[in-house]
Amino acid sequence: MFFSTPNAQSKNTIYPRQIAFCAAFLLPMGKLLEVPSLLAGYAKGDILLPAILQFLTQTLLLLGILYAASQSEKSLWERIQERLGKGIVVFYIFFALYYLFAAILPLLDFEKFVYAAFFDTAPTTFSFGFFFILLALVCSKGLKAFGRCADLCLFLFLLPFLALLVMAFFETDLTRLLPFFGTHYQGVFQAFTKATPHFSDALLLFPLLASLRYKKGDGVKITLGYAAGALLTLLFLAVFFGIFSSIAPREHYAFSKIAQYFSALDIVGRIDLIFVYLLSVVLLFYTCLPLLYTTELSACVFRLERKGFPASILSLALFLFTLFLNKYYDSFYSLIGGKLVSIFWFISYLLPLFCLFLPKKGGAYAH
Repeated sequence: MFFSTPNAQSKNTIYPRQIAFCAAFLLPMGKLLEVPSLLAGYAKGDILLPAILQFLTQTLLLLGILYAASQSEKSLWERIQERLGKGIVVFYIFFALYYLFAAILPLLDFEKFVYAAFFDTAPTTFSFGFFFILLALVCSKGLKAFGRCADLCLFLFLLPFLALLVMAFFETDLTRLLPFFGTHYQGVFQAFTKATPHFSDALLLFPLLASLRYKKGDGVKITLGYAAGALLTLLFLAVFFGIFSSIAPREHYAFSKIAQYFSALDIVGRIDLIFVYLLSVVLLFYTCLPLLYTTELSACVFRLERKGFPASILSLALFLFTLFLNKYYDSFYSLIGGKLVSIFWFISYLLPLFCLFLPKKGGAYAH
């Protein structure tokens, strides 16, 4: 199973509250950098429509996984092992590679954002190297430690996010979103398609949900957490387009720019950057999340209790890979958002469907 021993399992306990916080305050960070400009480029004033369609799709997938989890007292990981037997190793390898693949685009976006937002002069080649040290540390600590990070995100995300929105709202003209359905359906569909890699939320929550022993009310908490994150993201998109309108497709790293026209900044200085820095910590956790899964699954494949070695190897490999890929960022971005976007669709739909056919031995969920 996912955690090979009872001792390892106790070190990876994560609570429904923490999964709900992850859905509400961590997952939105993956949509506050490039997604607003991406959606605006295709959907224009209907920027909210493809996002709503994505959130509805992901909610259905999330509900499917939660329903499957509620059908037994055993965790999904235990039931997957029962179904696959020795083939569980193939399952682990497949999803370890998937989460590694899914992490590359957020990682490159994070690196570009750090260079653009935190450096006044041209950064050195190794300026982003400190991130990979933190990555190795986070990935070696397991899901329980990440659950504590999710608790911290309640404050690290919510307070600065709302502060930036309040500052930006004074310069927002929401009438720029009118008329609704003013964009041709083809543009909305393209925005929906291109944004799919950034909206694989059900898959990002799956390992957390699969380690959970479902109890009554867990599904409501987690679903409400995801709904809260979706509403906050939609509010951000509306304010973003209300500020930038026709130039929105050119405004990358959206959350670092959304409050820059707040009139009081001329008097007190760029205090908005304080909130940007706090949100960047949450973005760091978000970037580490799929790589944490890759580390956990790799440890399962090789039956390792301690995850420091695979975490270190992964961080070093990604550091070298990032140095190489910097030259080909645009080509790689087009590849992920174009030819390979079907991978995200296929796995997003296949995994919940697979979970619905897992054995239900062990009774229904505990009360």
